[in-house]
Amino acid sequence: MSPSAAGALERAREAMARLVVDVPDFPSPGVVFKDVTPLLADHEALTAGVAALAEAGRDDDGATTVDAVVGMEARGFLLAAPVALALGASLVPVRKAGKLPRATHAVSYSLEYGEATLEIHTDALAPGSRVLLVDDVLATGGTLRATRELVEACGAEVAAVAMLMELTFLPGREALGEVPLTCLTSV
Repeated sequence: MSPSAAGALERAREAMARLVVDVPDFPSPGVVFKDVTPLLADHEALTAGVAALAEAGRDDDGATTVDAVVGMEARGFLLAAPVALALGASLVPVRKAGKLPRATHAVSYSLEYGEATLEIHTDALAPGSRVLLVDDVLATGGTLRATRELVEACGAEVAAVAMLMELTFLPGREALGEVPLTCLTSV
């Protein structure tokens, strides 16, 4: 990791410790929601976070190693767009069911507080393309697993995953297999 990337990672971690807010019993009783909107509202914190997340899509020399960045609805969109710009890669949204206007692949999965279905346009990714998945929080791994299945349904490969934070008391990491994971912080 370059000195500038290491600095961005350290600034992002400091900002997250200061700005991410725990919201108990949201969206349902017993869940402690990690609200990242204060981090998004802080220009310096967001800049450092995006720079640190983008490192997951680079090699040791700083060259981009992915063709596309996939952001999962909804907070993943907010992070994936500037990461894609930083990498010079395309941005592909993964949306909740019924939100995309053309033919889609769909995968249903369980969340820590319910059920959901995600979709991707069938032509969103070229076969063989390498993809970086970006989202805010890795929890149970359901969203990550479903998104990986959608990417693979397009014939593309998940090259790496980048998250703001990982909830280590939940089994999310198991959804990755051998895919490299970058988490800016762990809780």
